[in-house]
Amino acid sequence: MAEDKTAALRKQLKVKASVVKRLVKEQKYYTQENQDLKLKLDKLVANNADEWDIKNGRRLLEESEKMIADSNKRIGDAAQELRSLIMHSKADPALSEAEELLNAEEEMEAATL
Repeated sequence: MAEDKTAALRKQLKVKASVVKRLVKEQKYYTQENQDLKLKLDKLVANNADEWDIKNGRRLLEESEKMIADSNKRIGDAAQELRSLIMHSKADPALSEAEELLNAEEEMEAATL
């Protein structure tokens, strides 16, 4: 019975750490996209581009900022779940030095940077 519980915890650690890793990667992508859109919008304004192009550029920038905010929330939620699971897993002596636990802690650290 204890082995089943330990195996389930290992699997959950692996899955939740992967979720956090993916969300952090998405966050970096959205941040880069946001910077690119800002540069593009600045260039449009500087070149006196068509008003529709400028308006559309601002709309894209707003959507990008919303995605960053949503991504931050999802990272926070996923990191909280992972943090809770890490604390629960540390109580299990069979998992104290498990590779999954160490990887989960590394992803937790990456999410908080």
